[in-house]
Formats: sequence, structure tokens, C-alpha cells
Amino acid sequence: MTAAVLEFGFSLPGWCKTGIDWGRPCTSDTERVALAIELARRNVLERTGGPFGAAVFSGTGELLAIGVNSVTRAGCSILHAEIVALTLAQARMGAFSLRATPPAILAASCDPCAMCLGALLWSGVGRLVCGASREDALAIGFDEGPVTDDSFRYLEARGIEIVRGLLRPTGAGVLAAYRDGGGLVYNG
Repeated sequence: MTAAVLEFGFSLPGWCKTGIDWGRPCTSDTERVALAIELARRNVLERTGGPFGAAVFSGTGELLAIGVNSVTRAGCSILHAEIVALTLAQARMGAFSLRATPPAILAASCDPCAMCLGALLWSGVGRLVCGASREDALAIGFDEGPVTDDSFRYLEARGIEIVRGLLRPTGAGVLAAYRDGGGLVYNG
């Protein structure tokens, strides 16, 4: 038996340190989702994780944090792109909540899974904008858990605005490229 692990840390892949324009605000939902999808595409291309990307923005469009799926790279099932982006945004802000006026925005390359939707509720983010659909992820074998239209209505009833399907064909294309390239479906 191995010794107890009392500490865990993670970092983004090295390629995330270049090519991100942290100073340029993303003022439209389409721009935000495009960045999330580009992060997912690059993660697939570089073979540094699954086909999902996310970014957190302030309500004024300032990029606060990015995330890419790091499950296989870090050996940790909860390191989905949304969790990584939310964690890094909260670390940057020095707070466990991103609640703000205007509300912080999470952009995701695909509709979030059940775990990430739960984290969204607790994160303080006030808007979610998504690219590919849950069905697109299921089509390549990812089990997104018990996510239904009621899941999104639940979040909306708690004040989180949700926009889905932005640039869906592009996001779905990244998922398909991952499958076609032999990417590991680690929860299917």
C-alpha cells in the first residue's frame, strides 16, 4: 500500500502560457465561447487532456481565468475544464465566490456535466454560456450524468442566466476530432 497523500496541486499545460490575450476584453458571448472552444481544440491538438475548455470572465468582459480538461493528465476525475477555470478564477480573486455586479460569466465549450453544473451553483457565477450540447458529448461516449432541461431551469430559478448552443457546430467538431484521434473517453 502507498503512503497517504496529504497535498495535491495542479497546473495548466505549458501551452496555456502563450497565445492568450489577457488584456483584450471579450464583450460578446460568441467571443467568450469561441475562446473556450479554442482552448478545447488546443487541448486535443496538444494531447494534454479531454476535449473541453472553459474561461471565466468578469461582468465587464475581463478574462479572469481559463481551464482545460485535465482529468487524464493530472489523474484526477474532477479536473474538468469548468472546475479548473472556476478554481483559478477564485484563486485570482482571493475569494470563494465570484458573485459580483455585473455578474461573472463562465464560458464552456460544451454544456457542463452534472458535477460542473453543481459547482456553477456554488461558484457565484451569474451567467453561463455554452457551445456544444450534452448530446454532442454523449455522441462520442462521455456520460454527462443526470443533466436534463430541469437542471438548467433549476439554475435559472436561482438567478443564473444561461445561453446554450453558441457556435455548437464548432464545439461539436472538437469533440468529434477527439474521438477520431483516438482520445480516451474516461467515464463512458
